[in-house]
Amino acid sequence: MFTDYDVIIIGSGCAGLAAGIYAARGGYETCILEKGAMGGEMMNRQLIENYPGFAEGVMGPDLASQMLEQADKAGAGVETGEVVSIQDKGNYKVVKTTDDSYTCKGIILASGSHPRLLNVPGEKELSAKGVFYCATCDGAQCAGKPVVVAGAGDSGLTEALLLEKLGCTVTVVEFMEQPKASQVLINRVDENPNIELICNTQIVGINGNEWVNGVEVEDRASGARRILDVQGIYIRIGLLPNTTYAESSLELTPNGYVVVDGNMKTSVDGIYAAGDIRANSPAQMSTAVGDGVVAYMNLNRYLSTLTD
Repeated sequence: MFTDYDVIIIGSGCAGLAAGIYAARGGYETCILEKGAMGGEMMNRQLIENYPGFAEGVMGPDLASQMLEQADKAGAGVETGEVVSIQDKGNYKVVKTTDDSYTCKGIILASGSHPRLLNVPGEKELSAKGVFYCATCDGAQCAGKPVVVAGAGDSGLTEALLLEKLGCTVTVVEFMEQPKASQVLINRVDENPNIELICNTQIVGINGNEWVNGVEVEDRASGARRILDVQGIYIRIGLLPNTTYAESSLELTPNGYVVVDGNMKTSVDGIYAAGDIRANSPAQMSTAVGDGVVAYMNLNRYLSTLTD
């Protein structure tokens, strides 16, 4: 039957663009749907040092630009819109956005994730007033000021190192007893006199009126509380999957991730998922690219079985 597209890919990060490149090169009428900035999480990363093929690292926006150019050259189209639902109609699917509706024969979900909130007093009230979630995007707003980074995973320590380059003195606060980041990042932070790492510590509040002027923390061992005299906080405590639109149509884990098999197939024929959105994802850009390719190859096999 006639559909608007053969393949719709929801999301334009690493997984979505890899799938889009393959699908368009495979001769399918392909659309990449994105609700925000094209390039996904790559646009929030300054220097990516562990992506294969770049010995000196690559800037996230530069990598996104190259992938977007490649997808465009392959013939993939792009539409802007926030997906609100997907529906399985057997041999075709319906993707609804806030503004439009599209039909297709197969879908690849690659809509990624969003930052997890601290959910402490002051976070919501001071959002964009010293409370930020991306140093690459908003680091300049606290340049030269003392700041907190919440979370000592790879993204948190990367944020801390970037902020230090902007003239900040940085206190990294980690809830667990040990940082979760890779050792190379831990070593860089340990060697930097302008970055302090405190673990086994919980952030319990963010103070300020028109702007952040302090972050209250609690030592998890002793229960002692103190206020860190800072003028900003960058929160990097994990990500949550962008799967609200799939809640009524696909099997999800209790945490909202899409359940897939080894072929990236979801619980519905003709719908696949790739990248951070899927259950048990390593949440790495290089594996997201691989997911996107695997999802396309198996979607391709599914599409070959369809009859008009």
